[in-house]
Amino acid sequence: MEKITIKIQPTNRPTIIKFEADVFLTRKQNYEFKNVDEAKNSPLAKQLFYLPFTKTVYISGNFVAIERYDIVEWPEVQNEVAEQIENYLNSGEPIIIEDQSTPSKVPVTVYAESTPNPAALKFVANKKLVLQASEFKNIEEAKHSPLATGLFHFPFVKEVFITDNYISIIKYDIAEWEDVAVELREYIRSYIEEGKEIVTQHTSAKTAAAAQTVAEQNVTLDDTSQEIVDILEEYVKPAVASDGGNILFQSYDQETKTVNVILQGACSGCPSSTFTLKNGIENMLKSMMENKVNQVVAING
Repeated sequence: MEKITIKIQPTNRPTIIKFEADVFLTRKQNYEFKNVDEAKNSPLAKQLFYLPFTKTVYISGNFVAIERYDIVEWPEVQNEVAEQIENYLNSGEPIIIEDQSTPSKVPVTVYAESTPNPAALKFVANKKLVLQASEFKNIEEAKHSPLATGLFHFPFVKEVFITDNYISIIKYDIAEWEDVAVELREYIRSYIEEGKEIVTQHTSAKTAAAAQTVAEQNVTLDDTSQEIVDILEEYVKPAVASDGGNILFQSYDQETKTVNVILQGACSGCPSSTFTLKNGIENMLKSMMENKVNQVVAING
């Protein structure tokens, strides 16, 4: 089992700080503990209340948030707290001990949203589904995602893309969305509501591999490549995500000034993706990068 790591994330309230894990800590519900007695069913929260400055502990999704008393400032203690939480999570001890009052199902809403790709539909949930985007082209690639595996049992499902709080599905032409969208939405809603695992912790999905290509090759990004990545993350990725897709930086050729990107989800194979690429992303990079970019070439994920 890989080691769980913690990242410190400030919030807009100076007394509260978030300690984000790279795995889900709880899926069924959110927890708030205001004192050690309330934390009797959470060994982790109970341990954190032994810190004299702990006022409130929140456990939700993939993070632990702590509200402090004013006897300390977070910069003085946050690293030690992060280490304590990280050590606890890696000890294998329970985070929450559920009792009979814990609901077996959590109410979930899912709605379908159209995308620029007529073959793709986006199913949006009111909760975070995964911590890392994953794309599955077939049922074999989906072996590390029980939800995607289930979706591939629908004969009209061609590809599945899961990220953040939504799932994009690309269909074969044998079915029309108006005939199958409700059935897919209900399947996804029921699956999430039952708290089942969506993507296994150690997924080897193609998307994860693509996202880590540079790191796996032990290549350090040059300044131009890093600038391109920053622009894609800040300006392009949110717009692409709203259309049910994702964009990943693959490489930059300094000689030809060519940027290679990977399109995923609803953007993969979308008829309008070429137009978007040339008239949107390429023009943006040319404008913001001066004479460093000549063209952007997309590869379907």
